[in-house]
Amino acid sequence: MALTQDRTDVAKVLADTQKHVLVNWSAQGNISPLVITGADGVWLHSGDRRILDFSSELVNSNLGHGHPRVVRAIQEQAAILNYVTPAFTTEAQATLARKLADVAPGDLTKTIFTTGGTEANENAIKLARLYTGRHKILTQWRSFHGQTQGAMTLGGDNRRWANEPGITGVVHFLNPDPYRSVFGSDARKALAHVEEVIWYEGPQYIAAILLEPIVGTSGLLVPPDGFLQGLRTLCDTYGIVLVFDEVMTGFGRTGKWFASEHWNTVPDIMTFAKGVNSGYVPLGGAIVNEKIAKHFDDNVYWGGLTYSGHALACAAGVATIEAYESEDLIGNSARMGELLGRQLNALAAKHPSIGDVRGRGLFWGIELVKDRGTKEMLEQWNGPSSALANALKGELMKRNVYVFCRWNMLFVAPPLIVDEEELRIGVKAIDEALEVADRFAATGKLA
Repeated sequence: MALTQDRTDVAKVLADTQKHVLVNWSAQGNISPLVITGADGVWLHSGDRRILDFSSELVNSNLGHGHPRVVRAIQEQAAILNYVTPAFTTEAQATLARKLADVAPGDLTKTIFTTGGTEANENAIKLARLYTGRHKILTQWRSFHGQTQGAMTLGGDNRRWANEPGITGVVHFLNPDPYRSVFGSDARKALAHVEEVIWYEGPQYIAAILLEPIVGTSGLLVPPDGFLQGLRTLCDTYGIVLVFDEVMTGFGRTGKWFASEHWNTVPDIMTFAKGVNSGYVPLGGAIVNEKIAKHFDDNVYWGGLTYSGHALACAAGVATIEAYESEDLIGNSARMGELLGRQLNALAAKHPSIGDVRGRGLFWGIELVKDRGTKEMLEQWNGPSSALANALKGELMKRNVYVFCRWNMLFVAPPLIVDEEELRIGVKAIDEALEVADRFAATGKLA
C-alpha cells in the first residue's frame, strides 16, 4: 500500500475505521470518511491533498490548526503534569479559570470545567435547579445543546428523536426568526410568547431559560434586537436563571468575545467549549455569576467529572486565550466577518436558490429555498432527506473546500485567523457549488 508523505498508510486507516469505528450520525454500511493526515492554519491535509477548512471543523477550531503557542503549551504541560483528580487543583486550571472570568461578560466569575459542550449544558441544568430549588427548563425549539440525556432533551431538532423520552421538565418555545417565524423581526411579539409560556408553566416552577444567543446548526438564527434584553428582564421579574449556551458562538466566533455582547446582555450562567481551546484537547465548562457562586459556598454542588479541569486541556485553553489577545483575533473575526458577509450576500444576486444570508463575525448561514416568494425550503428542515446537503458537500470537496452543510443550510465559519485570499477561495467554491442548488430549485433534480 502506498504511503503518503507523512508516512500515514491511508488505505489501512480507512479499512480499520470502516471495520472498527462507529462513525457519528451515520449508517455504517456505505461510509468512506476522508482520512486526514495533518493540518496547519486553515488547511487540512489528506496525503498530498490540501483542503480549505471553511467551517472550522464543527465550528470549533477557532484558532486554526497547529497553532505553535498552543502546541507548545500542551507539550510543556505534558512534561510537568498530565492529570490529577479534580479534588486537587493545578496552575493550568486556576489560571484558565481566572482568564475566563476576565474575558467573560459582567460578573461571571467561577467555572465548573467539563470535557465538552454537552456536559457543560448538563451542568448548567443542574446548577440552575440546585440554585433555585425549581425543576423546569425553558428553551427554544430551533436549537441544539448536546447529546447526553439532558442536553439532547433541550435540543429541538431531529437529533433528539432517537433518544426520547428524555429528562422531565423541559419545555420548548418558538424562536424569533426574522426570516420565517410568525414573529418576524418583532422582539416584543416573541417575548410575549415566551411570557405566555412562563404563565402556562408557572414561573415558581421554572429554574432557567436556556438558549443559544445566536442559534447554531439548527439554522443560524440571529435574534432581533431587544429579544435577549427582554429575556433578561423576564428572568429578573420571575426569579428565573438565564443561561446562554455560547459553546459555538463564544471566543470570537461572532466578532466579539461572546455573542451576547452584541446585545449587552449578561446571563447568570454561560456554557462554553469549542473555541475555548479550539478543540486541541477536549474542554468545556459553565461559568456562573457571583450570586450563584456564593450560594455554593454553603451548599454542596452535586456534580463533577473525572476529567474536570484536565491539566492538558486547561493549558491549551490558557494559550488559546493568550493567542486571541496577542494576535487581535477577535478583531480579525469582526473585520474578516464584515468582508465575508458582503461576499456571501453578493452571491444572493446570482443564485435564485438563496433565500437568506445571515450571521455575525465569522459565523454565517446561507438558507436555500425553492422559491424566494414562498420561502419554501429547498430541502425540508428535520426532513428525511439529506441529498441536497450531501451533493453540496461533494461539489465543495471536489474544489478542496470543506463547508458544513445540513438540509437547506450551509454554515460558513472559517477559523479566526483566515485572511482575504482564503476567503476568496472559499467563497468562489461556494459560488460554483450553488449551481447544484439552483438546478435543484428549478428542476427538482440534483444532476
